[in-house]
Amino acid sequence: MRVNKSSSPCPMERVRTAVGDEAWRVTGYDLARRLLDDDRLGRSHPDPSSAARIGESALFGGPSGDHATEREDHARLRAMLQPHFSPARVRALRPRVEELTAQLLDAMERDGPPADLHRALALPLPLLVICELLGVPYEDRDRFRAWTEAAGDTTDNARSAQGLAALYAYGRELVGRKRREPADDVISRLCAWPGADDDEIARRSMTLLFAGHETTVAQIGLGAALLLADRGQWRALASDPGLVDGAVEEILRAPTSSGAGIPRYARADFEVGGARVAAGDLVLLDTAAANHDPAVFERPGDLDITRKAAGHLSFGHGARYCVGAPLARLELRAVFSGLAARFPALRLAVPADRLRLRTGSLTSGYMELPVTW
Repeated sequence: MRVNKSSSPCPMERVRTAVGDEAWRVTGYDLARRLLDDDRLGRSHPDPSSAARIGESALFGGPSGDHATEREDHARLRAMLQPHFSPARVRALRPRVEELTAQLLDAMERDGPPADLHRALALPLPLLVICELLGVPYEDRDRFRAWTEAAGDTTDNARSAQGLAALYAYGRELVGRKRREPADDVISRLCAWPGADDDEIARRSMTLLFAGHETTVAQIGLGAALLLADRGQWRALASDPGLVDGAVEEILRAPTSSGAGIPRYARADFEVGGARVAAGDLVLLDTAAANHDPAVFERPGDLDITRKAAGHLSFGHGARYCVGAPLARLELRAVFSGLAARFPALRLAVPADRLRLRTGSLTSGYMELPVTW
């Protein structure tokens, strides 16, 4: 993103997105937190064809939803999905998530050192968990991974649209199977939702499949790299398992880039942060920058697993707070408690500055993460 710097103290700055469209960018914690839960902003646009875009992805590059019914549609979406990710349901998943984590760590220990932590743990664990939860066959992972990676392409709209279409078509196949042979899984339960047709259930389910593994895969890799690059922090976690909850919150807060930011479109003219926002304007809520606001987080550039970091904005805030946050936290706790207990001598096998981040994708993360012990 190219930022137009200004001498003004205004906390809202005018920027151009990766595709050259104008937008407002919000970096301060207090303002970002407030706007995340502001009804004057939404994901839809009254004229989607003219709306500013952050990238070429068909999934998240521009506006989505019906501008006239967005609020009602969002309320329905939350009502459909939130019960499946309630704290009680996620707590019930803990033994299974820990079992899957232990199995992957067993294989990593048996086959190494060295190992690629991305292939050995960061990628398969979220895939296994979300497949079991939704009722998606794990043996289909190579197919739907190709589609989700294409759908998240921020540089090629045609590839993104094709990936998204293939993913939704696959979702409709799954819904048809669940209609015929329901099971104890989320897709089967969504099939019983009043008034929901196959297309809606397929869209909701495949969105969960995408978000339920892509972001967690990236976060496991980013978190592991941060911890392993700071030997003092890694040794502290390995010697005190009670630090794992704080470590999880800190590695959710600490990454310095979350892409362009969370896109929102103004539903009306309004003033905020000393700026005049016009209806239809794109507003980017840069939660990564907000998570590094020194007014809220002391020495924000330092990784500190003893920090009280639970107020970070990585899962958003307010009415659009991520429904999958409890599941992501569960998986991250299982990963980092398991890694620290099993491999206290774990370390990066290459210098941290040689790790390769994915580019041109909605989700970042490392392409591989070589480790040894």
